Amino acid sequence: MMKKTFRYIALSIIGFAVSCNDSYLERYPLAELAPENYFRNAQELQNYTNAFYNELPDALAIHYNNPHQADDEARNTLPDEFRGTRITPGSGGGWSWDALRRINIYLEHSHQCSDEQARLLYDGIARFFRAYFYFDKVVRFGDVPWYEKALGTDDEGLLKPRDSRKLVFEKMLEDIDFAIANGRQEKSAQLITKWTALALKSRMCLFEGTFRKHHDLGDWEEILQECVKASEELMEAGVYSIYKSNPNAAYQELFIAENAITEEMILARQYTEAIPLIHSANFYILSASYGRPGMQKSVVDSYLMKDGSRFTDIPGYRTMQFYEETQNRDPRLAQTIRTPGYRRIGSNQVSVPDFATCVTGYQYVKYVLSPAYDAGRNINDMPIFRYAEVLLNYAEAKAELGTLSQADVNRSIKLLRDRVDMPNLDIDMANTNPDPYLISEYPNVGTGANRGVILEIRRERRIELVKEGHRYRDLMRWKEGARLAKPFYGMYFPGAGEYDLDRNGTIDLVIYEGNTPTPVPGRQYQRLGELVLENGRNGGRIINLPDITKEWDEDKDYLYPIPLDELLLNKNLTQNNRWAETGG
Repeated sequence: MMKKTFRYIALSIIGFAVSCNDSYLERYPLAELAPENYFRNAQELQNYTNAFYNELPDALAIHYNNPHQADDEARNTLPDEFRGTRITPGSGGGWSWDALRRINIYLEHSHQCSDEQARLLYDGIARFFRAYFYFDKVVRFGDVPWYEKALGTDDEGLLKPRDSRKLVFEKMLEDIDFAIANGRQEKSAQLITKWTALALKSRMCLFEGTFRKHHDLGDWEEILQECVKASEELMEAGVYSIYKSNPNAAYQELFIAENAITEEMILARQYTEAIPLIHSANFYILSASYGRPGMQKSVVDSYLMKDGSRFTDIPGYRTMQFYEETQNRDPRLAQTIRTPGYRRIGSNQVSVPDFATCVTGYQYVKYVLSPAYDAGRNINDMPIFRYAEVLLNYAEAKAELGTLSQADVNRSIKLLRDRVDMPNLDIDMANTNPDPYLISEYPNVGTGANRGVILEIRRERRIELVKEGHRYRDLMRWKEGARLAKPFYGMYFPGAGEYDLDRNGTIDLVIYEGNTPTPVPGRQYQRLGELVLENGRNGGRIINLPDITKEWDEDKDYLYPIPLDELLLNKNLTQNNRWAETGG
């Protein structure tokens, strides 16, 4: 659907929110929207459930803010999750139930509508959002109370203990299966459909199954089988496919499209100047005001060569400079960061990375539009669910189960590589000769017969989904959080000197010691010491924030703490392991 449809939905949400905000819901019943006087027809069900779309993440939450990018991205600041400085909050901390209350109010009263077809449709949407709500809570806190009715201020349920994550997940599966059974079958990048519900089930089952497996919680096989079933149902429906055009442009085109490319985008956050609903991807990536984000070198090292061989098998890869390390690589690299020869959309001028706005030198082009949008007015739609993720979920779940075949790879990973004319993944080769670099990156992957192909799927996932908000949760479910305590690196430089980054015969960057050189137009200047190399004046990779200590507690940091005021109000709640009951 086009932007005009979203404009209608957005205005409906805005209008409804005026009369149905949190404080209003606490004052039930009121004549103008008391539950017993509402939910009488399809239009009222639609109006109410439209407000649930506000729970979907926006561009700021997914694509800008950390810790979502985790070890994929370095900036000039670090979130508390990476520094080991999180404390038990007094309040807030993600322990909010307002959205759930709104959903449960709807589900308690939707039977008042006599239009059964409409009721099943909108009940499915409500139950999608309840599963979505609880997915976030389980990921964040583990065990949480399950509520399927709206509680009053004196309801005993407010003082119930936490239910086990396994019970909660069973309830989530009931909700999402209902949403799948009753969802719209028409494709839409902005409305919840059967296909959106299948994509959510695929995502949440992969997370929960692998989290249970790698954290030794048991009962993981059946959950991963549910991931496979949901992914396979979506795959076999033939509704979505991997978007293809020019192999050197197709991947990037997905993320700069003004209207989500529904060939592949299952659900996207829609943006338009009409309301306006805009975001600031250009400003975030190209200014010094949003942390100067840059891709971390370990991601760059993970991209394969164009012929499918491993970059990290090349002798001396660690000390390759920018031009050499970006040659003949997986085309997704040049469609994700600036590489030699890069030209911005709408410009014929070649641009090298800007070190004033990128701390690592690996500067993103994913989501970046033409200079006309540099003032923070991007209107390109941002992905929430896309078909590529479902294919990756399918392959990973089957690999973790030990049932992945080459035929499975051919209908999943191969399609992603075909988009950019990359060779297919060969299971036998991957398992016979696991990548030593990836083994060092993921020490907890295990030593089973499928280790090599699991590592390769993790490589593919990191590259394909970079900067789409998945990485932090991936590390949590794989029990690889310790990666966040390692140094984050950028480009390699042998020391102070003049550098022609794109080898076009013109100096682009001067790294200097002592006094600032006389400026030459077109050159960037970075003082050694402010631009920190791992071996100082002897060169090395750029090291991000070397003076800030990073810590990760394996027994504590995979879950967040419950706020103190919640523990005081409800004595039946228990705190997560090793988080203080009294702060700190």
